[in-house]
Amino acid sequence: MARIKRAVNAQKKRRKVMKLAKGYWGAKSKQYRAATEQVRRSLRYAYIGRKLRKREFRRLWISRINAATRLNGMSYSVFINGLKKKNIEVNRKMLADMAVNDPAGFAQLVAIAKEA
Repeated sequence: MARIKRAVNAQKKRRKVMKLAKGYWGAKSKQYRAATEQVRRSLRYAYIGRKLRKREFRRLWISRINAATRLNGMSYSVFINGLKKKNIEVNRKMLADMAVNDPAGFAQLVAIAKEA
């Protein structure tokens, strides 16, 4: 059986980790062992952060919609319920954008939701 030498593959693996660790402070960007630990941790935080970003943006959109609906004399929950009863399907991102950039159009939606 032939002997397998790992030199090239090991170097590739280390190079990949060191490339990801570029810009880290101190030993974390220079030493392989410290870099692997930090890269693993960073990738885990990045994964968690991608999930959290979705939650945080939804919270932001809801609070903006709520503020705009209260200016028009209605609460958020009654507004969303009214839109659902009228079969108006606009996602919260677009509603929040309308609330900030197009108050007149948003007021029309609130009026439609009040009818329901």
